[in-house]
Amino acid sequence: MSAEAMSKRSLLAAIADEDSVTGLLLAGVGQVSTEPGKETNFLTVVPGKTTTEEIEEAFEKFTTERDDIAILLINQHLADLIRYRVDNYTAAFPAILEIPSKDHPYDPEKDSILKKVRRLFGE
Repeated sequence: MSAEAMSKRSLLAAIADEDSVTGLLLAGVGQVSTEPGKETNFLTVVPGKTTTEEIEEAFEKFTTERDDIAILLINQHLADLIRYRVDNYTAAFPAILEIPSKDHPYDPEKDSILKKVRRLFGE
């Protein structure tokens, strides 16, 4: 990846529950643009209203269509809904980080990055 392409990747993106997204937005992570395809860098998942397909579409958009995302934060319980996509993701950028939510604690056994590291070290 060229230095120019790397310098474009300056944003965090989030696919998370309402509490997590609110905290990230209050911390200044949010970005809203009028540029087509780059309107926002977050998806707020509302139980019962947000479908698995919408989560998958947001994951696809943030990981393949956008060239300004450096890190994608996703609640682990949401990553579980699209686990096959998260586990098969191999690109270096954006980095995918699974985070806990208020109602769903972090489980290191499910984390795709830790699984890859364990395979690398033969565990």
